[in-house]
Amino acid sequence: MGFRTPKEAHHSESAVYQLIIGRRSAATLFSDSSVFTPTESYTNFNWRGNMPRTTTVESPGCPPLRALTFDVLGLVKVIEASDGQNGGAAKMVERWGDPDSSKCVLAASMLDRDSDPIEVISAINGDLRAQIPSLCQTEEASKDDAITGLHLFKKHQSESSSRSCTLLTCTTKGNATMESIELGRSPADAIHDRSPTKWNVCASGNILCSKVDENENYALYGGKSVEVNVWDLHECVKIWTAKSPPQNSLGIFTPTCFTSATFLSKDDHRKLVAGTDSRQVRLYDISAQRRPVMSVDFRETAIKAVAEDVDGRTIYIGNGSGDLASIDIRTGKLLGCFIGKCSGSIRSIARHPELPVIASCGLDSYLRIWDIESRQLLSAVFLKQHLTSVVFDSHFRNKEVAGSAPDPQNVKEVESPEQEAICTKRKKSSKAHSGSKKVKSKKSRKRLEDDDY
Repeated sequence: MGFRTPKEAHHSESAVYQLIIGRRSAATLFSDSSVFTPTESYTNFNWRGNMPRTTTVESPGCPPLRALTFDVLGLVKVIEASDGQNGGAAKMVERWGDPDSSKCVLAASMLDRDSDPIEVISAINGDLRAQIPSLCQTEEASKDDAITGLHLFKKHQSESSSRSCTLLTCTTKGNATMESIELGRSPADAIHDRSPTKWNVCASGNILCSKVDENENYALYGGKSVEVNVWDLHECVKIWTAKSPPQNSLGIFTPTCFTSATFLSKDDHRKLVAGTDSRQVRLYDISAQRRPVMSVDFRETAIKAVAEDVDGRTIYIGNGSGDLASIDIRTGKLLGCFIGKCSGSIRSIARHPELPVIASCGLDSYLRIWDIESRQLLSAVFLKQHLTSVVFDSHFRNKEVAGSAPDPQNVKEVESPEQEAICTKRKKSSKAHSGSKKVKSKKSRKRLEDDDY
């Protein structure tokens, strides 16, 4: 891949992190109904009037941040807002890679991009660090066994040298692989693990979503005809699986299709949230039961993206018709919908680890930044291609905020004794000058009165 020369990035020098991405061939990109369906078109149409449904919302701007987006042409685009804390306009500052429809990004993780081959790139300037031709693919695997989940471990990287990383991947057929890579100066110098750990997470069906918990000890998987299940990553064994739904009143069994899933809390891997294509959001507690503890219906289309908040009780969901909302999953109460209708299916939601904002992207080619408290749109950037994923760069530090230019309104200058003496003299002379003006004005008034008499 050819990369443009990047602009100056404002990061702490001690921060060392990478981005891992995986791709899928164009032959299967739009043939899968989970990727593009008539209800998730680029523009939402009102079939009664045959006119596109759009909503215009004023964008006040967003705080300083940096986000990376991934699209169907394999491009990585860097979005920054760095015009100050009072509301800066988000804009694209860099683009990494060349457009290629055979390198669609299917999943992404900060310390993940969807592709075959898998690529480890720098999250600062987009330099290619390592390339893995076939991590999860075996000779017996079919060609349509695309990568659906990626994770770059932070814990394993910190415990070992900064030049190594550990990757966890999973394919559509459930082939999971954990491998360590020693990074070199160039992709050709990377040293791969000769005996990676491999296992299968499902006997049948297709994996559509996966997630690793914050402590990186457990992973959950779910998909089409695959109930949500949790695995211990140290032992590579399944520790829990959800129970299939019962038959309906007609005696017909309908398997669940899970489209997105995440852990509810960073500190507790026992509670997880999953979205389905039947517009349901389900809360599971693996320590209580195998059936959902709570189930919430949302609008009329499939749930396509789920993200958790740092408070451990709020989740953000996006569906195939562009609706974005927040829910208190403890009570099942809808806290509210975000103001400003998206024009296409939402495919990814990311919560900023520090700022009170979330980002969403999808098939309408827009990256949108939202305020989680007011649920208003802060900024929107049109990026041309259908977007598949977005991640925040928590190491980004704005030049103005980090340091250099203080606010002139809040600056108090320290004056030397000589400057203070000069200022005192100026004040006294100005007072004397004003007093003389008052005396002159009184004398002039008396003269005018005498002349009148």
